[in-house]
Amino acid sequence: MSFGSLPLLRSLNPAAVAAGADLPDAVTIDGVTLSRSDLIGAATSVAERVAQARRVAVLARPTVTTVLAVVGCLIAGVTVVPVPPDSGTAELDHILRDSGAQAWLGESPEGTALPVLPVRRHARSWHTYTEPSSDSTAFVLYTSGTTGAPKGVLLSRGALAAGLDALAEAWAWTSKDVLVHGLPLFHVHGLILGLLGPLRVGSPLVHTGKPTPAAYAAAAGTLYFGVPTVWSRIAEDPSAAKELAAARLLVSGSAPLPVPVFEKLRELTGLTPIERYGMSETMITLSTRADGERRPGWVGVPVAGVQTRLRDEAGADIPHDGETVGGLQVRGPMLFDGYLGRPEATAACWTEDGWFVTGDVAVIAPDGFHRIVGRESVDLIKSGGFRIGAGEIETALLGHPDVAEAAVVGVPDPDLGQRIVAFVVPREGAPDSLPQHLINHVAQQLSVHKRPREVRLVQSLPRNAMGKVQKKQLT
Repeated sequence: MSFGSLPLLRSLNPAAVAAGADLPDAVTIDGVTLSRSDLIGAATSVAERVAQARRVAVLARPTVTTVLAVVGCLIAGVTVVPVPPDSGTAELDHILRDSGAQAWLGESPEGTALPVLPVRRHARSWHTYTEPSSDSTAFVLYTSGTTGAPKGVLLSRGALAAGLDALAEAWAWTSKDVLVHGLPLFHVHGLILGLLGPLRVGSPLVHTGKPTPAAYAAAAGTLYFGVPTVWSRIAEDPSAAKELAAARLLVSGSAPLPVPVFEKLRELTGLTPIERYGMSETMITLSTRADGERRPGWVGVPVAGVQTRLRDEAGADIPHDGETVGGLQVRGPMLFDGYLGRPEATAACWTEDGWFVTGDVAVIAPDGFHRIVGRESVDLIKSGGFRIGAGEIETALLGHPDVAEAAVVGVPDPDLGQRIVAFVVPREGAPDSLPQHLINHVAQQLSVHKRPREVRLVQSLPRNAMGKVQKKQLT
């Protein structure tokens, strides 16, 4: 089985298994371990059940059922619509209606009107399927819906192959690795990188269910994936962190890794974290490398096949000076094929000369390293004639010993255009005077015009399932 001309799950070919290439612990999830032969036999049985379907929904809980459903659809060439298991009624109805999913494969939510096709873990089939074309759609992944109803992102088999191979090269990821993570299986991070990645390179996967410090410490992997919230909790648990010292790489993504957490992980584990950048629409386009520099607060350089550029509001080039902020645009073979049923939205995010407009703002250093400032809509603050990145201020705030979490936004201001406001979760024992201390701290660390005009102390920050702060909920 392959994605286009490149073999996907290259070690899961039934002929290779029969020749003795089995692996007893290919996937461990939800307390169950599947060998390669278990996985390919059961997934091919699923493929026989769904082969006539066009598009099916998978309730993406971290279970063997989800793994077999996804791999079975890839074998049969059926498009998968991963559905977050905590979806509310309105979100669930929208995803099913918008995607045109014909059935649930495996588990289903209560009260569903769609037929349900079973996934049988102990069933086996060794039927051979013709490989679909590389431009056929493997997944419809739904965005988080922060700018309206979630949109269905169309990802082809060829795009998945290119994206995974680029990461394998950047991270020196081989069959000798053991990947460990406990991420959700309905986004790029946990599903494509975290499930299809190890299947493609032939490395065992241990999914911990929940990404707790204790679970990560007990897994004995060489390669670990986590979002910043996961790494922050591990950094606060020195005994768990030290158990990761034998690993090869610690990879952080889906949101910026605070510099203090970066430094603490390096101190406790002896490992310098890998940071990378991507979106549902692009998969991973930037990363620090296993054989290169890892700079705190920066997400590295383009992976194989990717080009990037910065543009201002008028479409003019932004200098790569490490300071000037611009809109990030990318192109490469791992990008999506558009939004399902939304040609206008698809056209709006591409330039006339073929670059994808990410909606993120960034700076690029003279040596090609990229730093993501954030979303243009919420993280680019225009205050007093200055263009200011919220991420730079958040980094400065997180460097203060009394700050546990921080998020910075721009709010309308009749004089400045936008006023910088910081929402801060203080650490226990922080003084009542912390807000003014933090305003002065930022002014000293960065510059006076980048200081927050207001600091609001809060008990927590609103986050989505991937740990990203939902800034539009901050008022």
